[in-house]
Amino acid sequence: MTIRTLALALGLTAALPVQAETIEPQRLEQSVRTLASDLFEGRAPGTIGEERTIGYLVARFEALGLEPGGPDGQWVQTVPLLHTRLGKAETLGLTQGSATTPWTFGSQVYLSTLQPRDHVALEKAPLVFVGHGVSAPERGWDDFKGVDLKGKVAVFLINDPDFEATEGEDAVGKFGGRTMTYYGRWTYKFEEAARRGAVGALIVHDTPGAGYGWNVVVSPGGENYDLVRAADKLTSLQVQGWIEGETARAMFAGAGLDLAALRRQARSRTFRPVELKGAAFSAAFPVSQEVVKSANVLARIPGASRPDETVMYGAHWDAYGKGAPDAQGRIYRAGANDDALGIAAMFEIARAFKVGPAPDRSILFAAWTAEERGLLGSEYYAFNPVWPLDRTVANLTIDILQTAGKAKDVILVGKGQNGLEDDLARFAAQQGRVVTQESLPERGLFYRADHFSMAKRGVPVLLLMGIAGASDLVEGGRAAGQAWVDAYTGKCYHQACDAVDETWKLDGAAQDVDLMLAIGRDLAGSTRWPDWKAGSEFKAIRDKSAAARN
Repeated sequence: MTIRTLALALGLTAALPVQAETIEPQRLEQSVRTLASDLFEGRAPGTIGEERTIGYLVARFEALGLEPGGPDGQWVQTVPLLHTRLGKAETLGLTQGSATTPWTFGSQVYLSTLQPRDHVALEKAPLVFVGHGVSAPERGWDDFKGVDLKGKVAVFLINDPDFEATEGEDAVGKFGGRTMTYYGRWTYKFEEAARRGAVGALIVHDTPGAGYGWNVVVSPGGENYDLVRAADKLTSLQVQGWIEGETARAMFAGAGLDLAALRRQARSRTFRPVELKGAAFSAAFPVSQEVVKSANVLARIPGASRPDETVMYGAHWDAYGKGAPDAQGRIYRAGANDDALGIAAMFEIARAFKVGPAPDRSILFAAWTAEERGLLGSEYYAFNPVWPLDRTVANLTIDILQTAGKAKDVILVGKGQNGLEDDLARFAAQQGRVVTQESLPERGLFYRADHFSMAKRGVPVLLLMGIAGASDLVEGGRAAGQAWVDAYTGKCYHQACDAVDETWKLDGAAQDVDLMLAIGRDLAGSTRWPDWKAGSEFKAIRDKSAAARN
């Protein structure tokens, strides 16, 4: 059965005709209610939920009058994924001296694997504390000092060395203060452990540093995804994951170490890795593993005069699929806001473009797979771009919008990165709004959405993400905006309660979608190329391809 036939069989073609240009909250909500319904089973990659989702997306884009934007004139770009899931632990715990302490998976430690094998096992692997695990020669910082990690388990602190630094400490200001750099992300830490040959990696969880609670850490349930990689490109880590904060403190204490004191030491450039003497980590799990053919959906409006120049919109279609029932008995973690609302926004932006004259530049709408599994769909596209990245004008990403009503401001993620923030301010002013810098830069949101895959290749990017800070709401001000952020991130982020409910007020989300429409329309009708600002780590990458845009 073809995707188109499947969509028709499911009755998922667009019920909303192409008409007025205004972004209407009701239309956003209708699309979200469909995508977050039980029919799509939480939209996990490699499931019947994905098959139905892809059919729906293609049908909607086709009904809006768009053309296929994928390889060879197709709607989809196939993305091969390795899908793993740990079974019940056979062994899991810590040996210290002659005593072995079993750990409970999910409450004391959380693990997954990205190795394509049927079984993973570490038997009394030595543990080495590596501070924040940062190797940044351009900042004069090296937490590893040449210590060999082969065959060992690296234990990290989350975030950057200067996240908690105080006056007089070496780390102050080295990594942007409370603004997380990529060195602070858990993805970087696992990558660095693997580069150094470790067999396992554990990050000590703390909510302020991570930006989310333990409930978010454990939400994948031992499941993980990766791009399918050649044998010589596989990670060395048999298991990677997190250790709960109190469990970590006890582990260090059992080795005669004070975790609080080590946190302070890790803010010094003279810090050296510390072996947890007498302590060893054991873990053995059966693993179910399969290669899943997932897909990005790519839809396009060809440019009338410069079709080889592309303005890209992006949002991810995937969510977390089926899980344990919540208090209301809901089993599907369907991501109504994260990111069905972003997909709905792209439909409305596409509709608005189609009612007007054809843009000068082409518009690409990318519905990514496997964002929740590590930005994998967008990363695959970045490795295999259908439309050249050096001729991609910008990437405009929508991933979570606030649902609490109209706001007097819009939240900027990644201040000082590129000129698109100036566009955001200009068009926000036309709405009578101002730009507010993200209030939670320590969460590293600039590195946590699909735009980052394009940024790494030099494409200027702009992200709208409602959880980046407290909006100054028309009703209730910033206090009400903070209450929304706290409620969503504390209770519903990656949980079954990320669902449409009667408290939603999407007129504020519609304002933000209007902004992204205005910015994209301006870029699509101009000859300018936004650039990275001086000091951005991505400017040099873009500069290398400048000849392609001259």
